Amino acid sequence: MQPGDAILPLLALVALLGGLLLRARCGWRAAETRAAAAERLAAARGRGLALAAAELRGPGLALMAQAAEAGRSGGQGLHAIAQHLLRVADDLAEFAREPGSRALKELPGPLGPVVDAAVAAVSAQIRPGHRQWQVDPALRRLTIRADRRALEGTLAALLRRAARHSRDGDVVALRHVVASETLAIVIEDEGDGLAAADILADSASPAGGTRGLDLGLSLARSLAAAHGGDIKLESAPGIGARAWLTLPRTRLLEAA
Repeated sequence: MQPGDAILPLLALVALLGGLLLRARCGWRAAETRAAAAERLAAARGRGLALAAAELRGPGLALMAQAAEAGRSGGQGLHAIAQHLLRVADDLAEFAREPGSRALKELPGPLGPVVDAAVAAVSAQIRPGHRQWQVDPALRRLTIRADRRALEGTLAALLRRAARHSRDGDVVALRHVVASETLAIVIEDEGDGLAAADILADSASPAGGTRGLDLGLSLARSLAAAHGGDIKLESAPGIGARAWLTLPRTRLLEAA
């Protein structure tokens, strides 16, 4: 073997390693570029959410003032709508500050008042229309550990969705299902059951379809996730829809 014969394979190996290193470096740069773009997009979305929150607070405060002027008889509906706008504004502002997490004020308490408040808020928003809200008494008696305002907002978003896809006078039923690891609050309506693309990460459902999520439901799903839970949507054309708000079983403290 000539002395040069041993050098050629070594040079080929060095060239191969150099090519691999160059590819890896290019991959790292591309990953850094994508990460920087994602950060810029998140910052832009945060600014947009902050602006939206500011825009909502104006009409909310104006409606609150009109409700006060209208008095007790005529201002209840306006007051409920104003409260809803202000709560959505607060949620948007919180998203703008902390897009990846939610700060919860968790306290133990009965579920009945939370459900009643969500139903009352949605009832006021859909007037002069109405729905027949059927709440299982056993659901009202549950005691859970959660952020009351966040949970009320999540339920209200699901109830608004049921009301939007159902007709005047339709039944919207609320019940619960307790499993070994989860507690689910189930909302069923008699609406159109139209299937549509949504932004849920897992859109599969036993009923074979889902309905789209609006901004309110996007916020609701984030609030559910902050509690360690999730929102699942099912729909069946001509039958209606079912929304599952699932929470960890450990949040259920007692069922009187």
